[in-house]
Amino acid sequence: MSRYWKYMKPYLSAFIIGPLLMIVEVVGEVALPKFMANIINIGAAQQNVPYIIGMGAAMVATALLMMAGGIGGAYFAAKASISFSADLRSDVFDQVQKFSFANLDQFSTGSLVTRLTNDITQVQNLINMALRMLLRAPGMLIGALVMAFVMNAQLALVVLAVIPVLVTLIALVIRTAFPRFEIMQKKLDALNSTVQEVLTNVRVIKSFVRGSYEQERFARANEDLKESSLSAFKVVILNMPIMMVMMNVTTLGVVWFGGKQILAGAMPVGDLTAFTTYIVQILMSLMMLAMVLLQSSRALASLHRIREVLDTEIRLTDVGCVFPDKKVESGRVEFRDVTFRYYRENKEEVLSHINFKVESGRSLGIIGSTGSGKTTLVQLIPRLYDVVSGQVLVDGVNVKDYSLKNLRDGVGMVLQKNVLFSGSIMENLMWGDSSASREEVLAAARAAQADAFVNSFTEGYLTELGQGGVNVSGGQKQRLCIARALLKKPRILILDDSTSAVDTATEARIRESFDTDLKDATKIIIAQRISSVRETDQILVLDEGKIVGIGSHEKLLRDCEAYQEIYYSQMDKEESA
Repeated sequence: MSRYWKYMKPYLSAFIIGPLLMIVEVVGEVALPKFMANIINIGAAQQNVPYIIGMGAAMVATALLMMAGGIGGAYFAAKASISFSADLRSDVFDQVQKFSFANLDQFSTGSLVTRLTNDITQVQNLINMALRMLLRAPGMLIGALVMAFVMNAQLALVVLAVIPVLVTLIALVIRTAFPRFEIMQKKLDALNSTVQEVLTNVRVIKSFVRGSYEQERFARANEDLKESSLSAFKVVILNMPIMMVMMNVTTLGVVWFGGKQILAGAMPVGDLTAFTTYIVQILMSLMMLAMVLLQSSRALASLHRIREVLDTEIRLTDVGCVFPDKKVESGRVEFRDVTFRYYRENKEEVLSHINFKVESGRSLGIIGSTGSGKTTLVQLIPRLYDVVSGQVLVDGVNVKDYSLKNLRDGVGMVLQKNVLFSGSIMENLMWGDSSASREEVLAAARAAQADAFVNSFTEGYLTELGQGGVNVSGGQKQRLCIARALLKKPRILILDDSTSAVDTATEARIRESFDTDLKDATKIIIAQRISSVRETDQILVLDEGKIVGIGSHEKLLRDCEAYQEIYYSQMDKEESA
């Protein structure tokens, strides 16, 4: 619990005042039946109208105080619970932002969304309910029991005998419900993941006419969630019938024995009326506690899932950073005997003993068959993953010795999967440099050959992009992503097959702009087409995670069999000859 103190401390006054105000309501609830008994026993029995009016005024004043306490308690409980969950959600989101790619591989997107939304909401509901009921319910239970014993100890024993039975039954319900709530939250993860995939890939689904398949997949996930929810709530719904049966049985027993005492003259009629009210209060307080405990079982399952995120060890940190203030200056890149596996326990190596060097201002093309490790290799430069063995050096310094911020500030990446965000084109481009002037943005767009098509839009650079940039073509999206990277003015520019949707003439103009605008930067270009890399200073050929050739286009065409195969598969025989 100590780890959550930081979320309670700023709102400690609300955590304290809320329950205290609920005690005001409890005192009033316990006092009202006694006032009513006095009206019946004294005022009505003696036909004392002034006494009845006085007691009635006291009841009205008590009811007003109860209302003030109830409203105040509910307000502070809501403030404390909402503020607590907002801060917790912020920390969980910050933790996810710190995740390395390896950390993200542990959780599905749908699961993280569920943990940030539904799971934290369950915790918020528990805190709200607990602050309103955790003192109120025991206060009402104790107060009503004391008043019941004061009024009639013999009848109070009837109620006292029922309480252990109720507590045992409630405990069994909670114990059964807890594991079912954990299963339910996992099914909710699966449903969210399904929905997220469908909405993200809706165009692919429609183009392949797979709508019916996805409907069936969603129906299965939805049905699984329904069944797990019903399984959990079948247990929970037993709580209310059990409470009502016990309440009615207890009330019947009290009225039976109390009626006999009234007939014998041992108990006033007003006391029996008040006593039945106290029975209801006692059982209602137990019901409140049961509700809090049931919500606790669900919230604890959610809290466990939230803790999994918060306790995840961040794989990539600045711990051990030797040069925290050093920035990338020249952009020279070197790989020294680098070996990489996605999971250290795996035997299969994604990259094996990689050695090469790219001087500042020079260009390196990387080519190879699908799955040869091209993308993985460049992701090691900005330290999106850490090597298993060997070293990746930037400006002669191990990337682990830079702070992550300074290292990544010096590297511009245009990923294989181009990503744009909701907002205007201008806002998307300024991700590269939030302080860039309009002239700098336009210059980057012109260099990426994006300016012409952006100006063809009615709103120009203020054109709003849909989620993921769905309202621009693949080639336009690639050029916008390149412009965004150019605006960053990186010392190392990495293009991961980022001109695949661009025609060769436009691609050539983009490469020309690199020579002008990024003359001193190191440029690393991954491509499937030889035409995209043949003009680079050197070309690296990968095959199954190993370097099988490195050199100029002419050298590789003469000496590297793997490069020859790629070349001849792409070039027309006459052109090859």
